[in-house]
Amino acid sequence: MGRKSRIRQIQAAIVDNPSAANFEELGELYWDQKEYAPAREAFDRAIATRSDSPHMFYRRALCAFELGDYPAAIADLEPLLRADAKFDHYRAAAVLARAYGSIGRKEEALALYAQAMQYLTTPEDLYRYAAFLESQDRREEARHWAVQLMEKKRTLPRYMQRIERPWFRKGKSLLKARSARA
Repeated sequence: MGRKSRIRQIQAAIVDNPSAANFEELGELYWDQKEYAPAREAFDRAIATRSDSPHMFYRRALCAFELGDYPAAIADLEPLLRADAKFDHYRAAAVLARAYGSIGRKEEALALYAQAMQYLTTPEDLYRYAAFLESQDRREEARHWAVQLMEKKRTLPRYMQRIERPWFRKGKSLLKARSARA
């Protein structure tokens, strides 16, 4: 079933049953469509109904982050990470680090990134950390992580290389820009 028709079904179901599960599913469907504002609103309503699901707080934080509302993302992520530092396999810590970096809390972002990058190995995370280090004028460290990203490409199966291609291209341009400055 297509997402848009499923969204219409869930919206109709909410009229009769405004449960947290229905709002959560609606939020997930909007998230998949990259419609972050309605997704955030759905997660807000789900949390208002039942506020014991860390997943809903995490998704709401991701929506807030994508919408550029970094303080709201931080407000949802900090308590989440105090309860479980490994949430979403350390991806929540990386998102919080990005949010800290976006509002100028660079030292906290650097410490949190360093901790999370011990476990994260996805091309997106490798690139984002390298780019963050580059923005902090930590060029040798940025180069190290960009090289790790390029090495990661060699170990992935072909279909994953295609999926992760945008991050490899960004990493390559980061290395190229770095070598042009040197």
